[in-house]
Amino acid sequence: MTLISYASAPDIPAVKGRGFISRYLREMSVAAAYAALLLTLFFIRPAFFQSHAGSQSQFGLTWVSAAPILVAAVGMTLVIISRHIDISIGSQFSVCGIIAGSLAVRHVPAPGIIVGTLAAGAIMGAINGGLVAGMGLPSIVVTLATMVILRGALTWITQGATVLLPASFQWFGASQRVGQGLMIGIALVIFAAFAWALRWLRAGRAVYAVGSDQEAARLAGVRPGRVVFAVFVIMGVLTGAAALLNAMQFITIYPSAGKDLELAVIAAVVVGGAAITGGRGTLLGTLLGVALLATIGPALGYFHAQSKWAGPEWAKAIQGLIILFAVASDGLSKGRRNE
Repeated sequence: MTLISYASAPDIPAVKGRGFISRYLREMSVAAAYAALLLTLFFIRPAFFQSHAGSQSQFGLTWVSAAPILVAAVGMTLVIISRHIDISIGSQFSVCGIIAGSLAVRHVPAPGIIVGTLAAGAIMGAINGGLVAGMGLPSIVVTLATMVILRGALTWITQGATVLLPASFQWFGASQRVGQGLMIGIALVIFAAFAWALRWLRAGRAVYAVGSDQEAARLAGVRPGRVVFAVFVIMGVLTGAAALLNAMQFITIYPSAGKDLELAVIAAVVVGGAAITGGRGTLLGTLLGVALLATIGPALGYFHAQSKWAGPEWAKAIQGLIILFAVASDGLSKGRRNE
């Protein structure tokens, strides 16, 4: 049985009837902020968009580095819309990366590496989903526990050693330029597929329904437990895919590769407009959130040439302020709707 059969009521709305502007106000705000940042870079530091000696521009490299984050953020969007959270994805990402590297070192063909890595992510996601959906445990507690367990187990097994990858693994044998384009293309295809499914499939509406009101969703024919379990499994699979996209860029894989990934992904989803209380959010907003937050660090590096106050070390602080503003605006909007 697939997730599509979990919702038997085809008319569950993804969002309540509101005007277009009010419905997509957050997405438009983030898009405006991202456009303003790019325009500022274009006029002040045009080198950000310029390629040199056949290499990618910094703008292009920003999207290359953001591709794995976008893939993981797609899964996190589904989890948050369903009114849950997964803070173990950084550890899952590290485990999947080491598994991919270990398979590559053993000269497993590329299809075997892909299947093995995605299967590992699915298993870890199923463990989280089983504990949350099957036993009714809080997702933040479950994923905090699995985060620590996975991180500790990985450190013990690898002893902190890196995996040196064979040359054939990098970009899966393609040239760097082709490989970078392939990475971005794969990330956008995954994003587009899930954006379409979330908007048009009964399964997507079931995720919104469960996040909005589980009891109402149950009365409408949705099985919340199955939806939540499936969402965590999808989160695990997409984390494995993100780990693959990350690993194919380098010649070595570090056990700590997923450090702080959960913060970057959750931040992008929240900034993009997904309500941490569930039931609301779009993947378009997530895409814009990933783009904005991924560009801030490199942009500050370019601005640093103009002012000592615009160094890249301010990136985390600015990202934190953006997240606080996003959460505060959500609270204010909710308060106004309840008046």
